[in-house]
Amino acid sequence: MEFHPQPRSGAANPWAFPAPERSQLPNGLTLLTSHRPGQQVVAVEVNLVAPLEAEPEGLDGVATIMSRALSEGTDKHTAEEFAAELERCGATLDAHADHPGVRVSLEVPASRLPRALGLLADALRAPAFPDGEVERLVGNRLDEIPHELANPARRAAMALSKELFPATSRMSRPRQGTEETVARIDAAAVRAFYDTHIRPATGTAVIVGDFTGVDLDAALADTLGAWTGSTAEPQKPSPVVADDTGRVVIVDRPGAVQTQLLIGRIGADRHDRVWPAQVLGTYCLGGTLTSRLDRVLREEKGYTYGVRAFGQVLRSSAPSSPEGATGAAMLAISGSVDTASTGPALQDLWTVLRTLAAEGLTDAERDVAVQNLVGVAPLKYETSAAVAGTLADQVEQQLPDDYQAQLYVRLAETGTVEATAAVVNAFPVDRLVTVLVGDAAQIAEPVKALGIGEVTVVSG
Repeated sequence: MEFHPQPRSGAANPWAFPAPERSQLPNGLTLLTSHRPGQQVVAVEVNLVAPLEAEPEGLDGVATIMSRALSEGTDKHTAEEFAAELERCGATLDAHADHPGVRVSLEVPASRLPRALGLLADALRAPAFPDGEVERLVGNRLDEIPHELANPARRAAMALSKELFPATSRMSRPRQGTEETVARIDAAAVRAFYDTHIRPATGTAVIVGDFTGVDLDAALADTLGAWTGSTAEPQKPSPVVADDTGRVVIVDRPGAVQTQLLIGRIGADRHDRVWPAQVLGTYCLGGTLTSRLDRVLREEKGYTYGVRAFGQVLRSSAPSSPEGATGAAMLAISGSVDTASTGPALQDLWTVLRTLAAEGLTDAERDVAVQNLVGVAPLKYETSAAVAGTLADQVEQQLPDDYQAQLYVRLAETGTVEATAAVVNAFPVDRLVTVLVGDAAQIAEPVKALGIGEVTVVSG
């Protein structure tokens, strides 16, 4: 038997997050393109400045219905014809609305990119918004709401938003509307929201993939370049106001065998210089199975299958923008435990936070976090869709085009002391709003005994 020598690994190739090329079409639409050789599935992300805050009073959810209706027929195709054309291209088209605005996403084989861009342009340029299709989408949304209310994690998120933000703030209410507001939406309301907010001059298209053999400039000029609209400035966002006074809200679910935990507050967004250290420290606290929260609550105590700590940007704008810095991120800890363990689990969770503040992170924890966050980045961005999504997030949050590349550099440079300070400031034990979805009759008294804040019980 002949044995061949074991292959030896070569030198690692340097990697950096792809830098896009920025340009603009004559109609004002901003373009970010990134040629990625070998990526035969092209990803397109279109950011439209149509924030939830701009929804008319009493019509929460109209941005969601409008985004879903963009692909339900155009001036050239009925809804069925449009779906068939997308299928012929091998393309998928999705859209959703969130606090910063509407995002439209397209994925298509590179060989069919021009044709798919034409369909995308038709959906943005001349959506039909037929009465029947809008009524169907409203009905679908109304059917979704009871399922969301029954889901403990979704119910906890709604309760936390309601607690953190004043009732006058759009952020205090469900992003996709309530049964009462969605039921009021009709095709006229959808058309009015589209006419007021959707236009190329305030939009950005991110296109990532292998453009070999594709005349991208010509394809864009013939499709998205033919889209016209108002040049009016978008609505300026209002400042984010939140109350993170330490307190507990129990959403009562009689007979529940588990308690859903969601503990949060509002903190710094990506424009704040503390963000990289906050990301690193939060990862050490609860970013993976080996983080502190899981080591105690899962491995040592067996309370849960997993608890996670994370930061999620809600809305962001650059300090140098006309509206100034108006952004905020949700800093949260989430998980679930069995009902009987609710009090002990919360007590141990608070002990983890207090120990972290008193003793800090270890260098070993910091090193593992950097390795996991920075070392796996090339794998995270193997697809065009992953790159396009991150670039679109940067646009949405008014960040520079090289932000993600610089973030990895800053993460690698962040020390243990800096990461500790950031995560302790992010999760102060006396400034956390705790939402528990579970059986109040069993968990209310043990939670009150913890002294982590006033306890209120609301119906589930």
